[in-house]
Amino acid sequence: MRVAGFAGVERRIVHTAVALLASAVLSVAAHAQPAPKYPVKPVRMLSGAFGSPSDILARTLGPKLSELWGQPVVIENRPGAAGTIAAAILAKAAPDGYTLLLISAQFTIGAAMTPNLPYDPIKDFAGVTQIGFSTSVLPVLPSLGPKTLKEFIAYAQARQGKILFSSGGAGSSTHLNAERFNFAAGIKAVHVGFKGTPDALLEVAGGRVQYCIVGLGSALPLIKNGRLLPLAVSTPQRSPLLPDVPAIAEVVAGYGRDGSHSLLAPAGTPMAIRNQVSRDVVRIFEQPDVREKLVAQDYHPAPTTPQEHDKILREQIQTFGEIARRVGLKSN
Repeated sequence: MRVAGFAGVERRIVHTAVALLASAVLSVAAHAQPAPKYPVKPVRMLSGAFGSPSDILARTLGPKLSELWGQPVVIENRPGAAGTIAAAILAKAAPDGYTLLLISAQFTIGAAMTPNLPYDPIKDFAGVTQIGFSTSVLPVLPSLGPKTLKEFIAYAQARQGKILFSSGGAGSSTHLNAERFNFAAGIKAVHVGFKGTPDALLEVAGGRVQYCIVGLGSALPLIKNGRLLPLAVSTPQRSPLLPDVPAIAEVVAGYGRDGSHSLLAPAGTPMAIRNQVSRDVVRIFEQPDVREKLVAQDYHPAPTTPQEHDKILREQIQTFGEIARRVGLKSN
C-alpha cells in the first residue's frame, strides 16, 4: 500500500510539473507573439482653431503619420473654451489609440487654473509625446530707451509697479509666460489683457504698453519693419531668425520658458501604441522636408517618451498653478 501510495503521489507530482511546464510554454508563446498591428483604420487627431499654431503642427504631422501607417490621419478642429472642448472629447474617447489630441500650453494652464473642468487633467489622459516648442519674443518700442535685455530689466526695476505689459488675455499663455519672466527678473509690472496677440503687439508698437512676450511669428513683421525692437527670445538657444538676439535664459538665471505642444491619448491607451506613436513622431522630425519647414517657422522639436511626457505635464500644471496663485489669477 505504501508503494502504491507513493506511486500515486509521484504521478500527481509529475502531472503537476507537466501542467506547470505547459503553462510556462503557453505564457512564453503568448509573450512572443507580435503586438497587434496599429493602426488598422483611420486615426482622428483633434486640434484647436484652424490656422492656430497647434493646427499648423497637426497638419504637418498628420500627412506624414498617414504615410508611415498606411492609414488616413484626419485632422479635426475643435476650437473653443481655451481647448476644453477638444480635451473633453478626448477624455470620453475609446482608449485604443484612434483618437489623439494635439495640445498647446493652454491645456496645462487650464488644468492649473480651472477648478471645475469636465475631466481630470491627470487621470483622464495618457501622455504620448512632447512635440516641441515654438519661439516667443520680448519686443519693445525702439524709442523706449533700453537696447538690450539687461538695460530693459534695469529700466523696469527702476519703475517698479509703474510700467505696463500686454498679453492676449488674462490667463493666456502670453500672460503667464510674461509673469514667469517678471518673477525671474525681479520686475513688478501691471498687466493689460487684450482679446488676442495682435492687439497686445499693437499696443506695444503704439507706445501705450512697454512690453509683451508673444509668439515670434506674430511679432516678426513689426520687427522687420523696425516698429519693434526684439530684446530676447524664450527658447533655450537663440533663434536662427534672430541670431543676434539673446535667449532670456542667457541673461536671467532661473528663467524657464512656457509650455510646449504635445500629443495626448485617452487614459488606458496601451503603452505599445503610445510608444509607437512617439517613435514615429521622432522619425518624422528626421525627414529633411519636415525639418526645413519647422526651421522656417522657428519651431524647436523636442519629442519624448510617453513616460517623460507624463512627468512634464504634471510639472507644467504645477508651475502654471504656482504662477497663477502668485498673481492672484483665478479662472471664471
